[in-house]
Amino acid sequence: MSGRLLPTRAVAKVWGRDSLPEPFAAPEGERIGEIWFEPPPELPEILAKYLFTSEKLSVQVHPDDAQAPPGARGKEECWLVLDAEPGATLAIGFERPLSAEAIRAAALDGSIERLLAWHPVRAGDFFYLPAGTVHAIGPGLSLVEIQQNSNVTYRLYDYGRPRDLHLDEAVAVARGAPYDAARYRRSTGEGAATLVDGPHFRLDRVAGAPGAAAAARYRGPLLVMPLDGAVAVGDRQVAAGQCALAGGLGDVDFAACRLALLTQPVRAAGAGG
Repeated sequence: MSGRLLPTRAVAKVWGRDSLPEPFAAPEGERIGEIWFEPPPELPEILAKYLFTSEKLSVQVHPDDAQAPPGARGKEECWLVLDAEPGATLAIGFERPLSAEAIRAAALDGSIERLLAWHPVRAGDFFYLPAGTVHAIGPGLSLVEIQQNSNVTYRLYDYGRPRDLHLDEAVAVARGAPYDAARYRRSTGEGAATLVDGPHFRLDRVAGAPGAAAAARYRGPLLVMPLDGAVAVGDRQVAAGQCALAGGLGDVDFAACRLALLTQPVRAAGAGG
């Protein structure tokens, strides 16, 4: 296996956009909120996608692997901000500690929106969200999201939109605490950066070919997402806005790429795909 492009899925959302940044385009009359790259059978544990927002997303939380329903994964995720309109924010964690009863009451009366910590953001900001972190994405943002491949989402509050809430499940797994920004948030600057190194996946941003330290961490199949420029995986060109599976770093030519993301699951020794 040298590599192949992953199929994409454009997902319409009420909070999405009818005008997307290049190279993406929304179909006439649709508001696209997410561009998914279908996880390949070789790497089923992780999902990569772009998010584009014009309104706030619901206040939600995800379980960890132990708390997830039988047969499902938990969901830890991370966000890399690609573009942010002035005043754009991400809600992550609470301003102060809250009990489970207080979280439930705030979700029911809508005050949970005011109790969240809304973090001002700009391009290059990065956030890792452990399972159990209550969060919401604000409007005016373009993000890359890398996550455990799980669709288990428990919605606490949705601004009156006619969608189901999952209060019992959400309150059972939610951490009623401030976000540990010193540990999980960083400003990445413009060059190469190691963003995540476990426990569920690793993620690096590279500027051109990866350095020795990054190369040493990536063994076996990985996903490559060019952000600026293009890479070649075997004989296939992969442009910004696309995502490819590569059999290994040695199969990827970064000569025409100024910036790209690399990601792969962290697996126990001897674990296969």
